[in-house]
Amino acid sequence: MPKVRIPTPLRKLTDGQGEVVAEGGDLRAVIDDLERQHPGIGERLLDDSGELRRFVNVFVREEDVRFLDGLDTEVGDGDTVSIVPAVAGGCCS
Repeated sequence: MPKVRIPTPLRKLTDGQGEVVAEGGDLRAVIDDLERQHPGIGERLLDDSGELRRFVNVFVREEDVRFLDGLDTEVGDGDTVSIVPAVAGGCCS
């Protein structure tokens, strides 16, 4: 299962954990599983249209998903997904 690095502002939703595991073959499925395990995290990452919020950066295998396939980016067993709020803010308050 992929490991997901959780930024400090979202750790209140993961019981303080900085890293969790989630199932899914692509980023969208991983976020769906995160939401199932940690209700509320999905709305912090996705906007009303179901796309990544503008001020949320997500990296899979250290590559920005916006330069890959976005939410359709494949995520494999042992991959690391990093959620990184932009310095300008917006994702996690």
